[in-house]
Amino acid sequence: MLRSCASGTWRRRRASAWRWAGLRCCRGSPWAAWRHGRSRVVDRVDPRERIAALRAERAARSRLRARRTVTRRDGARCEVDGRWLLNFCGNDYLGLSQQFQVVNALMDTAARDGAGGIASHLVCGHHAAHDALERELADWLQAPRALLFGSGFLANLAVMQALLGEGDACVQDRLNHASLVDGARLSGCRLRRYPHADAEGALRQLRSVPGGAAILATDGIFSMDGDIAPLRELALAARAQRALMYVDEAHAIGMAGPDGRGSVAEARLELDAVPLRLVTLGKALGGYGAAVVGTADLIEHLAGTARPYVYTTALPPALAAASLAAVQLARREHWRREKLAGLVRRFRGAARRRGLELLPSDTAIQPLHCGGDARALAMSKQLEEEGYWVAAIRPPTVPEGQARLRVTLSALHEDAQVDALVEALARAHDRVPPPAEPAAVPGA
Repeated sequence: MLRSCASGTWRRRRASAWRWAGLRCCRGSPWAAWRHGRSRVVDRVDPRERIAALRAERAARSRLRARRTVTRRDGARCEVDGRWLLNFCGNDYLGLSQQFQVVNALMDTAARDGAGGIASHLVCGHHAAHDALERELADWLQAPRALLFGSGFLANLAVMQALLGEGDACVQDRLNHASLVDGARLSGCRLRRYPHADAEGALRQLRSVPGGAAILATDGIFSMDGDIAPLRELALAARAQRALMYVDEAHAIGMAGPDGRGSVAEARLELDAVPLRLVTLGKALGGYGAAVVGTADLIEHLAGTARPYVYTTALPPALAAASLAAVQLARREHWRREKLAGLVRRFRGAARRRGLELLPSDTAIQPLHCGGDARALAMSKQLEEEGYWVAAIRPPTVPEGQARLRVTLSALHEDAQVDALVEALARAHDRVPPPAEPAAVPGA
């Protein structure tokens, strides 16, 4: 009797569980329930079919992307697919990635401490090399604290996720880096975007989202345009609306401002105006990784709550040691910034004399407007045939109709190389015609 009651109770619980899972129980048989589920028609999109359709659409619009394999590097030259090309599309602005002190620091630390970070910072992955780099960055950038991350993308996700949530707001420049946009979206806050470099537009957007916390986020130097954000005007807008100002200095650190301290320092803004900013280690500093620098309370909060920091393995100590050496060189060797500034002036002057349409920029990023995607690709190919590697940048990385060649200069380049590049650009510009204007519709 007891066994029979127990058996009946078990059957009732099993049937209830199957019904809860959306399966109809037929006489207690899981086989019948499984057959019933298979007989139901599910209207679902096959991801592979969607991917194929999207790829075909991108191909029709000259927007397929492909990786190129670099086999060797020697200064500003790269061996790509068996050919040596002069690289004018990288981000090694100060030429530190192959500098012997940086490379030696990496090799010495790897030989002593191994190749990996082995754990997250909060478990057992925080090494003396990480601590030394954070202290050096904080001292250089005149901030109380710095916090290392695996990449700039992760750092921006971390800041947005840790500081914002539902009911809060993030106001951003229309041309901000994708990581800032994605971070705001993932945080669940209200994302508002203002016209590029428009401080009045930023103020209007801040006013449109009252209540909750707010962050005003902008790139310091914009990666695809090379121009500098109006940071002083934006800081006034943030202060007026009690918003925290956050500046992504990925393309500014090492290159702009006194001692290479970035666009915030160039704008003469203090910590009270910009309490938090991002710096990357993989561009002007020639390594890999990133750090967020700022006030002690904000950095402490990120270290304890930012998921991209808490739940990921620390950078290898060898990379941190290499970046420490690079920071020390960037602080000390002012000639690198001076040479780079001279190359920028030389390039822009020569391009102007040849009638090339450059976007307004006084930084190492010098975009040449092409218009159509196909023209940008054709000009890039023409340059490669002459021995120059200049990347074609197309939508969605840049707005529709604004495809361009993104020329980037480095302290590794020489005057003669810059002069020769301008001549090659002029030839490509003349040989590849701009896209034809659409024919006018009668009566339109």
